[in-house]
Amino acid sequence: MSASTHAASAHEGARPMFARIALIGIGLIGSSISHAVRRAGLADEIVGSSATAATRQKSIELGLVTAVFDNAADAVAGADLVILCAPVGAYAAIARDIGPRLAPGAIVTDVGSVKAAVVRDVAPHIPAAVHFVPGHPIAGTEQSGPESGFAELFDNRWCILTPSADTDPAATARLKLFWERLGSDVEVMTAEHHDLVLAITSHVPHLIAFNIVNTAAHLARVTDSEVIKFSAGGFRDFTRIAASDPTMWRDVFLNNKEAVLEMLGRFTEDLVELQRAIRFGDGDTLHRQFSDARSLRRGIIKAGQDTAAPDFGRGRAAGADVAGVSEEAVKRG
Repeated sequence: MSASTHAASAHEGARPMFARIALIGIGLIGSSISHAVRRAGLADEIVGSSATAATRQKSIELGLVTAVFDNAADAVAGADLVILCAPVGAYAAIARDIGPRLAPGAIVTDVGSVKAAVVRDVAPHIPAAVHFVPGHPIAGTEQSGPESGFAELFDNRWCILTPSADTDPAATARLKLFWERLGSDVEVMTAEHHDLVLAITSHVPHLIAFNIVNTAAHLARVTDSEVIKFSAGGFRDFTRIAASDPTMWRDVFLNNKEAVLEMLGRFTEDLVELQRAIRFGDGDTLHRQFSDARSLRRGIIKAGQDTAAPDFGRGRAAGADVAGVSEEAVKRG
């Protein structure tokens, strides 16, 4: 479904899906949800919480929320949809705080890049009368903060929901519709499968980006000015990814370490094969590997997850994450 179709369907006979949405954290993803919710008319009221005074002030100035609190417990009072938009490392403490204040029948979800750890940290604090449906919109840029959000961030991007076996199907269906009206395509899977898939499509690519940029920075025989001056497109893309929020990514790797380590093991094996091919002049192996990679890139373009147009610096809308390679750089608010 195209972005325009999403928007049209959202406004046809539109009425609010929720009376009060509480955003716990108002960084890139939280602010973009606010923009998209207001674009589609999905809530009577949006409130938020942030531990940072500057974020609270900016979110009011930008009209992202009608009220903002310095603690999450006050923000969730009376909300029928609560979305955790903070770094996943903070989820356990947030869940403990908000649990007693959650309204019966409310839906609690999140936008974290890992899911099994979120279930572990959040589910024990959710009252029986509240529905917990973990989620992950695979969308974002390397930017962070409330001023970085925009309504189109989720258009034609995937959002994955990972309800447990005993989650009320009606709550999952309602949240699925919510994300569709924000512009997303939605898929449902288990938390464990999500973490394995995202380990290779997002987490390991980020780790490689952080590492290669640091390797360049620490290369004594190449100056910083040369790295900047002669950066080719590939290295520039790595630096864009490596600009993502360090707090968020620290928490991602600490909370999805099993899947990441498994994918790193496979990556290392394939890298050794390429290393041997280069050392021994095995052009056939190099050509085969490069051709396979090229075919996958064409598949991504065919699926509409990126464009084949030359990229000499993406525009704002085009900067949205492609297959999770530059996910939501959520700023701790």
